[in-house]
Amino acid sequence: MRNIYRLGTVITSVTLASSLFSYPTSSAAKDSRQVKGIQELKGLQMNIKNPYYNELYRPQFHFTPDQNWMNDPNGLVYYKGEYHLFYQYNPKGNTWGNMSWGHAVSKDLLHWEHLDVAMKPDELGMIFSGSIVVDKHNTSGLFKKGSGGLVAIFTHAGDTQQQSIAYSEDNGRTWNKYNGNPVIENPGIADFRDPKVFWHDDTNKWVMVIAAGKRIQLYSSQNLKNWEYMSKFGEGMGAQGGVWECPDLFEIPVDGNPNHTKWVLQVDLNPGAVAGGSGGQYFVGAFDGKTFKTEQKAEEINWVDYGKDFYAAQSWDNTQQRRIWMAWMNNWDYAEKIPTSPWRSAMTLPREVGLKTTEKGEILLTQKPIQEMKKIREKKHQLKNRNIQSDNIKFPKIDGQTQEIVAEFELGTADEFGFYARKGDEEFTKIGYDVKREELFVDRTKSGQANFSENFSGIYAAPLKAAGNKVKMHIFVDRSSVEVFGNDGERVLTNQIFPKPTSEGLEVYAKNGEVHLSSLNVYKLDSTWKN
Repeated sequence: MRNIYRLGTVITSVTLASSLFSYPTSSAAKDSRQVKGIQELKGLQMNIKNPYYNELYRPQFHFTPDQNWMNDPNGLVYYKGEYHLFYQYNPKGNTWGNMSWGHAVSKDLLHWEHLDVAMKPDELGMIFSGSIVVDKHNTSGLFKKGSGGLVAIFTHAGDTQQQSIAYSEDNGRTWNKYNGNPVIENPGIADFRDPKVFWHDDTNKWVMVIAAGKRIQLYSSQNLKNWEYMSKFGEGMGAQGGVWECPDLFEIPVDGNPNHTKWVLQVDLNPGAVAGGSGGQYFVGAFDGKTFKTEQKAEEINWVDYGKDFYAAQSWDNTQQRRIWMAWMNNWDYAEKIPTSPWRSAMTLPREVGLKTTEKGEILLTQKPIQEMKKIREKKHQLKNRNIQSDNIKFPKIDGQTQEIVAEFELGTADEFGFYARKGDEEFTKIGYDVKREELFVDRTKSGQANFSENFSGIYAAPLKAAGNKVKMHIFVDRSSVEVFGNDGERVLTNQIFPKPTSEGLEVYAKNGEVHLSSLNVYKLDSTWKN
């Protein structure tokens, strides 16, 4: 079955039944599902000198747990020189269940140190997603006089979903759950979870955005313990095909102008995303400390990422000038079946988020890989001013399993152009631009291992107009993923792939004509995982 996903429409050779979309909601998700595909990989062994983080399909510059299951990033915060990454984690297996908070820290968002599990299930339930804030002035009263610390706000998932808090006095290494939990009881909504909290300077209070069914609710507090309901958002707005989850709300400049800012509300949903299954959407608007409002039309949908594998994005708190987020690089359509072991799931690259005004006056969300990624560049290969004909051009010197590709094309007579990445004898991932459709796309129908799920194979497309008759592609290829940024992050497609280790080729192609390759820089990327 060949699936093509573009602008929310799924075109297939057969009809996809709604029963194909399986995902956990509320606390009903189970970790007893069968996982297939691993046995089929036993014959594919890698020739390696250092076994650490070198298993088949193990990402080399993305975050993965050492072992076991991981999903949503949680509690992203920068504190005392460290970026903290907490995440949904099953310490007892490599499928969903026993939800706890795993923990890692980094100085540069690239090299991560694994720490002990931060929080585990208790009498109130499992520890679902949430956020962490720096309570620098001890508004919570949970810290010693004159000091502050980190406060986590998270969902306790037991018989119902309720919101609780915990605090750390030792830079996030150990956590004390508040004796008065829950701080927000369930208001009678089955799916009531994933609180994201931030300090709102203009009104001098803490603000919480939380998913409530297919809506977002907003609460406020002076002390992180006593919360007051303020408003709601989302009725009939945007994509409504599934339960809303993992909201985030923040203010950022438009076109880099600190005197012109807008608020961005990011909301995930499952199912009903542009590429099928789970994904994210965003709204641009204004927030007055109580209510979020947008001028976006109800039926308008702004997708965060047009690929299949970008979900539950959360931004780091306390990063000052930069707004950086990270997402779970997986999809609930097949998350528990991907052929990796002894870990399952990876995070996306950290991305810097911005807002850009288009030629039509619309405000568009942009995402760019963080500048720190340049630190792991190694060997560089360069091409300039080459006309690419209909025949593929192979560059044997830039083969490899981990690459960064920075290219600029000038449109010519070709109908389509781009790259064949991770190319082998019988497999490849095609990253291209369709000139007539004005779409950037990723085709993973022949990318490698895919028989673990009928929902995996597909072609995923994002609308993208050429800028000044040129198209830019910024591509990151890891052992089991491809992240594509088009025209300085105007559109992004994130997709997992599972090719053979021997599929290392990179080719440039043009179809039905020629295209001018203005510039091409390809870097081999070093591993960020050292034991």
